[in-house]
Amino acid sequence: MEASVRKQVDRFCRQYLQLEQTLDYPEPQYIRLPEVQDSIYQRLFADDSLPGGPPPLRYQVRVLKELISRIEVSIEDWDAQGVSDGLMSSLSVLFSTPAPNEDDAAQQKCRVVYHLASLPGHEAHINLFENRSLIAAGGTTGLRTWEAALHLGQLLCRDPSIVSGKRVLELGTGTGYLAILCVKYLGSTHVIASDGSDDVINNLPENLFLNQLEGSDAIRPMDLKWGYALVGTEEERWNGGRPLDVVLGADITYDPSIIPDLVSTLLELFGIYPHVEVIIAATQRNLETFQVFLAKCRDEALKVEDVSFEIPSRDQQEGPFYNDQVAIRICRVSKL
Repeated sequence: MEASVRKQVDRFCRQYLQLEQTLDYPEPQYIRLPEVQDSIYQRLFADDSLPGGPPPLRYQVRVLKELISRIEVSIEDWDAQGVSDGLMSSLSVLFSTPAPNEDDAAQQKCRVVYHLASLPGHEAHINLFENRSLIAAGGTTGLRTWEAALHLGQLLCRDPSIVSGKRVLELGTGTGYLAILCVKYLGSTHVIASDGSDDVINNLPENLFLNQLEGSDAIRPMDLKWGYALVGTEEERWNGGRPLDVVLGADITYDPSIIPDLVSTLLELFGIYPHVEVIIAATQRNLETFQVFLAKCRDEALKVEDVSFEIPSRDQQEGPFYNDQVAIRICRVSKL
């Protein structure tokens, strides 16, 4: 398969595994080729092609129906060309499989694969179990990976020195995407994946297992609720007095009501670790919300500096894929 064709197939497969709603299907002159159809079938739809489990049934059906429709439209000579038997057979099996009702499907976790195109090596990726509904029943947004985490992860992939060889604390870790990235690919010495949600903390071991990090001494989940004292009555020093070099946070400023507690925790961390580097990424869906964060930082003598790192346009993204139409702001926070 020519490199230009393989690139289109790779892009489509990566988007499918990331459960993207909008996929870039190979162009008509390529999608009708038997080798292209066979490659897609073997990678996405053949039995046991996805050891971690397939995407949700409705997603599989929607994508495969669209794929076959595009193949049929692209065919110019039905005597010489056709639709892959494997793809047609897969669609038949999917149609005969009972689908869960929509309410049950919305609460189910599904496997999502994020390809890391910025890193050397074709196989760099992160596997996560996520709940793709916007907010889970418990009210937490931490059971799926949001754009700011993907964008901050891209910055770290481009400049691994930010976390390489360092001890990292992630605030609001959610699915653990950034924490896993730092340990698995970027050479962090140790990462604390912290969150204040019990649902999130209980979900993390499963995602660590998916990424061969179960039992690893390099990463540790931690229940950390902002606004509460880091050092309790049973310990003299937080985290056993171990050093900390970097604090990361992605999409943790989305709710104005939690910002005072977040800033309080940052102040306490600066008190314990005066030279710690704090990097926060925020999706700018509501500019007023981030202004609340900036104002609170000013009131508490915290300096916030922008880090210049543009979102790649959608057509230039090779994985992970995320919205290029919503601004994502990355900032360094320091104590004045």
